[in-house]
Amino acid sequence: MRLRRRDVLAGAVAMAAVPSFASPMPVLRAAAGTAQLAPPEYDPTPIWGYDAAVPGPEIRLAQGARLTRRLLNELPQPTSVHWHGIRIENAMDGVVGMTQEAVPPGGSFDYDFALPDAGTYWYHPHHRTWEQMARGLYGPLIVEEAQPPEVDEELVLMLDDWRFAADATLHDSFGAPHDWAHAGRIGNWVTVNGRPDWQHRVAQGARLRLRLINCANARIFPLALSGMRAHVVALDGQPVERPYAVSEVTLAPAQRCDLIVDVTAAAGGTARITERDREGELALADFPVEGVARSADLEPPAALPPNALPEIGALDGAQVAQMRMQGGAMGGMLSAELNGTRQDMRALAGQGAFWALEGVAMLAEAPFLRAALGETVRIALRNDTAWPHAMHLHGHHFRRVDSGTPGPWRDTLLLDRRESAEIAFVADNPGKWLFHCHMLEHAAGGMVTWIEVG
Repeated sequence: MRLRRRDVLAGAVAMAAVPSFASPMPVLRAAAGTAQLAPPEYDPTPIWGYDAAVPGPEIRLAQGARLTRRLLNELPQPTSVHWHGIRIENAMDGVVGMTQEAVPPGGSFDYDFALPDAGTYWYHPHHRTWEQMARGLYGPLIVEEAQPPEVDEELVLMLDDWRFAADATLHDSFGAPHDWAHAGRIGNWVTVNGRPDWQHRVAQGARLRLRLINCANARIFPLALSGMRAHVVALDGQPVERPYAVSEVTLAPAQRCDLIVDVTAAAGGTARITERDREGELALADFPVEGVARSADLEPPAALPPNALPEIGALDGAQVAQMRMQGGAMGGMLSAELNGTRQDMRALAGQGAFWALEGVAMLAEAPFLRAALGETVRIALRNDTAWPHAMHLHGHHFRRVDSGTPGPWRDTLLLDRRESAEIAFVADNPGKWLFHCHMLEHAAGGMVTWIEVG
């Protein structure tokens, strides 16, 4: 179907009925609800959520299984579901205007696809994402290894921030131009799994697997770990080749990190995950310690079994593309191409376009690049803006290769202001795939493009 820029950003409504199937699918409802995001002295906050909850229901399946869900849209807006990080068949990617039409209020859409990779993933809408995710539409998708690591307990932690009005309702500044041109919609309240006071009791010496997911619109979480000995075992769902010890982890929007931690805090103490930035510290997740699971230290965790990603070959013969991130407040962008014509910044801003990728704002009719199936692609990224960006590629994982040693597999890469990086991937998944900033207001404001494979 013809690619429509406005459909991807705003959504096209599906007019035809979804055919019925003999076997009923499990249902995932996108619906309004309430959640106790703020302390109990405040009323529950009106939210939108999958099954009317924040976060939505955990979907947990085995590697190689098929995920089937019927999305029922009970919201006042069209919507869709994007299954973030899954190397999915193109028709199931959930991108409105590119891989499907939007599901109208009262409508439904059936998702049915295989799960090739074990790991930590998540799901969220891909229509007015900057508003719908800020209202609470997201949930965890966990794909289990055939032989998971031995731990005493596994926990999923979804980190989010919310922009509250004084009464703990969501501030109605969705789509504010200031947010789109600056850092994005940064909240004034932080939750873990929809709770302002998340905690979980553990024992001294216990070994935990923590699956951390940043589902905020634009907030970068610099995390400090205390009272625990932690090793990174996977990033963005993909196992690292050699687990490594950390005391701090930074998660950009949409990034995930799997940690295996051993609780070192003594009984009566507290292990803790803290957000630590230049404004101070904020406790996000507390682990009160009761009792002793074991007194002797365990061996460091072994690597998780790798997923069968196509390994990047020699880079000399790869297709090479340059991608500059441009625009935003204090970015100095004078003009960019929009809808096929070169326009100055004033004209761009009047149409909600504040950012560009390699001189093009919003989605163009032609892809940023075309790759043959199985071709290796290199993209040299340069952040020429005054703001960080978390660049997410759909349908594939990539490695950072500019250091000379290939980095870990990722689907989302954080680039700081004025930073450069080069990524490489094998274009093995046919279709039309978005590549965009996951600071959602940046994507809505122009920092979005697409590639075509096959």
